[in-house]
Amino acid sequence: MGEALGDHVLLRQKDFRQPRASVEQCARHRLRWHGRGPFGFRREFYQCLLRRSDAAFDLVDAVLCADGPVRSLPELSLIGEHRRGHGSVYAALDRGRIDIARLRRALVSVPLPRAADGRLVLAVDITSWLRPEAHTCPQRILCHTDGRANNTAQMIPGWPYSVVAVLESGRSSWTAPLDAVRLAPGDDAATVTAGQLRTVIGNLIEAGHWCPGDPDIWIVADAGYDAPRLAFLLADLPVAVLARMRSDRVLRRRAPARQPGTTGRPPRHGGEFVFGDPATWGEPDTAVTTETRLYGRATARSWNRLHPRLTHRCSWVTQVGKLPVIEGTVIRLDVDRLPSGAIPKPIWLWHSVVDLDATEVEVLWQVFLR
Repeated sequence: MGEALGDHVLLRQKDFRQPRASVEQCARHRLRWHGRGPFGFRREFYQCLLRRSDAAFDLVDAVLCADGPVRSLPELSLIGEHRRGHGSVYAALDRGRIDIARLRRALVSVPLPRAADGRLVLAVDITSWLRPEAHTCPQRILCHTDGRANNTAQMIPGWPYSVVAVLESGRSSWTAPLDAVRLAPGDDAATVTAGQLRTVIGNLIEAGHWCPGDPDIWIVADAGYDAPRLAFLLADLPVAVLARMRSDRVLRRRAPARQPGTTGRPPRHGGEFVFGDPATWGEPDTAVTTETRLYGRATARSWNRLHPRLTHRCSWVTQVGKLPVIEGTVIRLDVDRLPSGAIPKPIWLWHSVVDLDATEVEVLWQVFLR
């Protein structure tokens, strides 16, 4: 069954705990997708269109070749790449059907950018399509939108979309989008994104982009995501989560060793690590300073094996039994200046891998700032 264009897609989670593909199978897959160029992808994309194929294909070409943002559907029919009448635009949107699962596989069947060490780096983010005047559109949500002034925000009705893209190394605005899912009212962003990433990573493994022995795939996210929960939901996949944390967070250290002769229930959490209170930090496990062109002197300090103290509320309300202890590495980055001239503020990052050395910490903050 195909999905209507623009409809919300419900993802089916797969179990990736079965044995991975062999190295020989990965090599065959890599030869297959390396041989596909832009024309091969266009042919595959056309096969994903189940109904009104020609009209939908011309509509996509028109959107991609438009000079600016699309503000009017009839104007798309006037673009040179749209070879049909203006009525086909509405026919493609109303009557067109697309095979979503096949399209997801097609998007990973082409060569993808990689980091300097050869690993895949996936970025996840929520992008809102604001629809303040569309009163009849279903499932609109109040979307957080930055205001024009400093420290101001607005809540505007719209459709939030969770987007997954592949990043390349260096400072570049080019990315390779792999998937987009619309969040419905009441959805937990971390849960939806975890299911979305399961599908994307499964397709990447099937296409041969990751094989046993390859470095873990990095998932980069902003502070809007619950990074420890995202790492917990993806613990059975070959991924590591790197996400920014709010500067008002409070984490916990490892529980101290139980002394002989102590009675009572053993503690599960150690002392507090308050981001806003330097007296609780202690000595960092690693510290590295780098001279950069854009930010001046950048100093990154890390503290090992910190975790949040979870409670049976919000996204953990349905968790059965004892809540997990999700340890990670906390990185604080301080820079001398910003390219925009604004006052620099410290950035707090959380990485799901522990026991990092100074070189790994330096690579991580550069991957996040990119």
